[in-house]
Amino acid sequence: MAGRALLLVNPGARQGDRAAGDARTGLEAEGLEVLPAAPEDLQRLGDVVAGVRSQIDRVVVAGGDGTLNAAVQGLVGTGLPLAVLPLGTANNLARTLGLPTALEAACAVAAHGAPRAIDLGWINGRYFFTTASMGLSVEIGERLSARTKQRWGALAYAVVAVRAVAQARPFKAEIRWVAGTRQSRTVQIVVGNGRYYGSALPVAEDATIDDARLDLYSLEVRHWLGLLALIPALRRGRHGEKRSVEALRSTEFEIRTNVPLKLNVDGEIWGQTPARCRVVPRALEVFAPAGQ
Repeated sequence: MAGRALLLVNPGARQGDRAAGDARTGLEAEGLEVLPAAPEDLQRLGDVVAGVRSQIDRVVVAGGDGTLNAAVQGLVGTGLPLAVLPLGTANNLARTLGLPTALEAACAVAAHGAPRAIDLGWINGRYFFTTASMGLSVEIGERLSARTKQRWGALAYAVVAVRAVAQARPFKAEIRWVAGTRQSRTVQIVVGNGRYYGSALPVAEDATIDDARLDLYSLEVRHWLGLLALIPALRRGRHGEKRSVEALRSTEFEIRTNVPLKLNVDGEIWGQTPARCRVVPRALEVFAPAGQ
């Protein structure tokens, strides 16, 4: 046998009820012995992992970025490596790691892939893989229902984003980092650990998930038309070159806003400002394709 895996499945994954059975079949075909689990409360995935720690040598998570975020809270410190079967809408961690989207190929990586140490972000006591943000991204996240994502997939982000952009309102923030302080009037602040967020948008053109740093950018536009003008640069990850965008890099940030604002953490709404965030280098091992 290639090993023994705990398979955690999000019952609400976009592919539907067949996801758990197909994932288990695919993993067993690659030689893994599978211990399945599908807890109704995703926030208790850590308890599930702790209960079977001595029986497994890896954790396989089938779902999207939100499911992965729930799982990692209980994975850090266990010494168990993570394998990802991307069954979500955006699958930003999977994109960052260069994982295949086809289930059969992803199962092969979960069984035989190369272990890779990656960084995690940390914000107000919660770990994150890709990004933590506030402002426009929270508006989009709150409008994106599970039903909308199941029906429209990645297109749902575009539909919801257009409506959110048209209603975006600036807020005031103070950003502190190792090298300085900035007063910002902004519609969105994004702190990235990985490469992608949202609907596969790059945090920065050269961002990686193992560079031991966080990339922050603030969209300091005055009108929604300014946001539309930034879209081409946002899609290429080159928004930091624009005058209306402040781009910073550091190992930690503190962000205070004039009023408490909700946070979007790996695509899920969680917590609020003020926010303290830092990078946790080489915090977790994941299975990735060879050469990634």
